[in-house]
Amino acid sequence: MGRWICCLCSRVADALMLLLVLALGCDPSSAAAASPSVPHVKPSYSFGRTFLGLDKCNACIGTSICKKFFKEEIRFDTWLSSHLKLPPSSLLSYSGNYTDDAKSWRLVDITRLTSKYQHDRADKHICTSLLKTKTCSLERALRRTQRFQKWLRAKRLTPDLVQGLPSPLLRCPSQRLLDRIVRRYAEVPDAGSIYMDHLTDRDKLRLLYTLAVNSHPILLQIFPDVEGWPFPRYLGSCGRLVVSASTRPLRDFFGAAPEVAADLALQLLAVLGSMATNDLNYFFYFTHVDAGTFGVFSNGHLFIRDASTLGIIDKEEGSQPMDGQQEHKDIFSCLTVDCQSSLVSCDSIREKHSLVMVCQDLLPKLLAGKFQPHVQGRIDAFLRRCTRGLGELEELEHILKPLRSCDSRFAYRYPDCRYSDKY
Repeated sequence: MGRWICCLCSRVADALMLLLVLALGCDPSSAAAASPSVPHVKPSYSFGRTFLGLDKCNACIGTSICKKFFKEEIRFDTWLSSHLKLPPSSLLSYSGNYTDDAKSWRLVDITRLTSKYQHDRADKHICTSLLKTKTCSLERALRRTQRFQKWLRAKRLTPDLVQGLPSPLLRCPSQRLLDRIVRRYAEVPDAGSIYMDHLTDRDKLRLLYTLAVNSHPILLQIFPDVEGWPFPRYLGSCGRLVVSASTRPLRDFFGAAPEVAADLALQLLAVLGSMATNDLNYFFYFTHVDAGTFGVFSNGHLFIRDASTLGIIDKEEGSQPMDGQQEHKDIFSCLTVDCQSSLVSCDSIREKHSLVMVCQDLLPKLLAGKFQPHVQGRIDAFLRRCTRGLGELEELEHILKPLRSCDSRFAYRYPDCRYSDKY
């Protein structure tokens, strides 16, 4: 009985297939092809190694976030469907979206440490200077240098290993600061050690290259936002691209309402104060500020958006003086700047160094013509004195504090401002 039912089922199936073939007017193989196939696979975006800069590794920043790019968990704002191409590689920064669960997305900034033109010029300079060729393996060329050979033998990052690098961060290095760099370098598994035993040769080259090109991502790693430092969160690097929390540059707020301008100016003064006086006894100073140096989170909180022009003086240990001979310079000193250029000396930095810059270049654009005449006059008078190094933070804070408002536009301090005298 069971065999008879099975045969009947088989004949019915054959009959149905024949009817389908006749209806389609084709052979059985075509009918099979018309049946439901495997689930549709979402088209995948293709990344060029050149766009990311992976073709230049290990003369690059790192690879800690590459999987996010290839799994499409990091997307560019203009990269919304499969037919759109990647944005131009010539841009210095891009807006993007980042996810951990493919459901909730948050805005991020995707940036290069320097323009692709500068990168390409530096790469060519490495090949022509070290190997006398137009193209070469950057890693092989840099590994042959005397500086990197010293890095390979070193157990600890010491001032002589960073001497002559162009970054302001390393202009006045203390051993305590260099130990912090090694201990918190986020492109390697955290070893919590001041010794470089946990760094491979590849890791050492990437760290040296990053410090030579632009120390911005290193500052984000060693002074993280979760500890209260005024920097965006470092999310990782892939090739020569860095991913960090999204921001809007301060220039976007130069036309803001008076209460917003007053709030941002007060935050700016607070950041300068914390950079000069903090629990770790590091004195941060700027070598340059512009409208993109500072940024604002979506909740209204201000922070340092571009840390590449920040120098640090260790008030606890002091800087380690270099020997009296001419400062050592090599190929790593010239990747982004002219080899002949020099930074300000450590001894010339004064306490009001950064405040004077901010008073000259940022506060007038943020506060000009925003307030009642008697208040505006006091602000303008302060800025004139400040540019000569005569103003005090507390003086301008006293003028601006009554001008702030307490409402939901300032999410970073609302509703706390309703219940605290701090605001």
